[in-house]
Amino acid sequence: MTVRGVQINIQALKHRYTPKSPLTFDNVNIDAQPGEALVIIGRSGCGKSTLLHIISGLLRQTSGTLELDKEEVNAPSSRWVMMFQAPHLFPWMTVERNVGVGLHFAGWPKDKMQARVAEAISLVHLDEYAKNNVQDLSGGQQQRVALARSLVMEPEMLLLDEPFSALDTFTRTSLQKDVRSITKKLGINLVMVTHDIDEAVLMADRALVMAGSPGKIMHDVGIDLPDPRERDNEQVQATRAELMQIFHDASNISSDS
Repeated sequence: MTVRGVQINIQALKHRYTPKSPLTFDNVNIDAQPGEALVIIGRSGCGKSTLLHIISGLLRQTSGTLELDKEEVNAPSSRWVMMFQAPHLFPWMTVERNVGVGLHFAGWPKDKMQARVAEAISLVHLDEYAKNNVQDLSGGQQQRVALARSLVMEPEMLLLDEPFSALDTFTRTSLQKDVRSITKKLGINLVMVTHDIDEAVLMADRALVMAGSPGKIMHDVGIDLPDPRERDNEQVQATRAELMQIFHDASNISSDS
């Protein structure tokens, strides 16, 4: 696979669900370079998932601008894909058929489709399960199938809405490391929302701390750590402690205001 990321430019973004609803978030500004990994971290209700859905084109902002490579986003696109908490697979299909479903509907020739599907399955380390039915796989393996299905379309940006929150710690840690490694290998953008400090430290180049109601980006924290990142590494632990303090301070300020 040969893909590249996108330049993200978000200016003065605001959102409310109806004209009479309170603001979900207010005056959000984000700039990101191609291939950068952004993790938006915040407590429930700060608007982080809504912001992610707007970046994906699934929702529209109330005001402000959202551009990818200087093109306004106003609808979903095959250039970016979104993963949710549930993998939403076709349980009666094999792994390779689930991964290739998008290519099938796009009318790809069978030989090219098989080669691309095999490559995507290999990226997520499921080669030996390619012929297995997905309902026979574990939850973590099913999320890997969903990841391969996303990557097979060669997107420029991968959007994650807390997709690992229902998994056990070991599986979650493995997927966190692999997703970061894969997106870096392909050079694509990663934009993820979470409330998990550890996840932000393990996956982000920058952590955007979001807090308040309406939500605001309170801090933009650079995370410069060598890969692969291990939880028990001293640098990782020090960064975690720093980000935890920033997160709690931002949450307390937003609660008092």
